[in-house]
Amino acid sequence: MKKRNVALVLAATMMLSLAGCAGSSEKVEDTKKAQTETENKTEEKEDAVQIDGALSIYCGAGMQQPFQEIADAFQEETGCEMNVTYANAAQIQTQIQESQEGDFFIAGSKEELKPVEEFVTSSEDLVKHIPVLVVKEGNEKNIQGLNDLAREDVVTVIGDPESTPIGKIAKKAFEDFQIGEKVTIAATTTTAPQLATVVGLGEADAAIIWKENAKADGVEICNTTDLDNYVKVIPAARLSFNENADAADTFSEFLETEAAHKIWESYGYELVK
Repeated sequence: MKKRNVALVLAATMMLSLAGCAGSSEKVEDTKKAQTETENKTEEKEDAVQIDGALSIYCGAGMQQPFQEIADAFQEETGCEMNVTYANAAQIQTQIQESQEGDFFIAGSKEELKPVEEFVTSSEDLVKHIPVLVVKEGNEKNIQGLNDLAREDVVTVIGDPESTPIGKIAKKAFEDFQIGEKVTIAATTTTAPQLATVVGLGEADAAIIWKENAKADGVEICNTTDLDNYVKVIPAARLSFNENADAADTFSEFLETEAAHKIWESYGYELVK
């Protein structure tokens, strides 16, 4: 009996030892895998082009979230300092004309480059800028399209037609649908994101905004094709004041990478190419 007990103890001990070895082996494999991943990331970082200096970029306020992610990703990859100014188109145009500084202008539409075209050396189309009609979540007013904005019980807000691309689109759409005189406009805003906030808070029933701004709380996109003909294209315009050609070239290339494309797409933009 004593021998049998000893044999059982030895067998149990061996099993525990084997289990321990298996566990240790798994831990070693996990450690090796983690080390390999770290080494690969380090090598990728070392292989990435490192850039001295900085880039100064103007960008429409409505694109702040996706573009800041792109700028941060480029800075992390290259070490190039990214200084981005966000404002409406009119403010940026004035700043470019008066300061005559900056490397790029990321505009809400190609039309916004015209007032500063003498300072633009090249331009690349990035993504489509899609206008949509948004209403208060739940759509209690049963707004189905632009013509409903002419109803007496519907209050609308629009972007400033003098300073924002989305405001110009709203004004043009109202003219095309012949409702400009009938739309009750409660207010205009200087940036596109403010429009979604106003509707979300219930201070207006509807607004024409960019698709990426429709993720705001309290709003939903109206299912209509009324604005399909007003889709714009966001350009990356290189300015003549640029002194760091290597940095500008590398950033232009980065804007065409899958990493940059995925950021745009995650916010609802559609690629041009």
